[in-house]
Amino acid sequence: MYITTENELGNIMITSNVAAEVAGSVATHCYGVVGMASRSKKDGLVSLLKAENMSKGINVTDEGDGVVVDLHVIMEYGVNIAAICKSIVNRVRYSLEEQTGIAVKQVNVRVEGIRVD
Repeated sequence: MYITTENELGNIMITSNVAAEVAGSVATHCYGVVGMASRSKKDGLVSLLKAENMSKGINVTDEGDGVVVDLHVIMEYGVNIAAICKSIVNRVRYSLEEQTGIAVKQVNVRVEGIRVD
C-alpha cells in the first residue's frame, strides 16, 4: 500500500513498510521499550521481534486525511507504562511528519507484554 502526499514540487508516494520502519525505529529507541511484539495467529502467543523483522509489529493504514499507526510493544518491568506510551506517541508522530511529510491522524500503542529480568 502506498501513502501519497503532495507538496509544491509534486506527489510523493511512500510505502506503508517505510512508514512502519520509521515508526518502529523511533519506538524501540524510547526508554523502557524492549522491542516490538508479534502475536501468533495460531496460538495467540506474543513473541519479541528481532530488529530486522520490526515492521511486523506495526500496522500503518491510510485514512485519507492522515495515517493511523498501531504499535505492538514489549516493555521493561518497573517503568511507568502511561508515561512511556505518551512519549512513544509524541515521538512517532513527530518523526513521521518530519521525515516523510505524512500527516499522522492517530498513533495507538498496545503493550503486549512486560519483560522481567
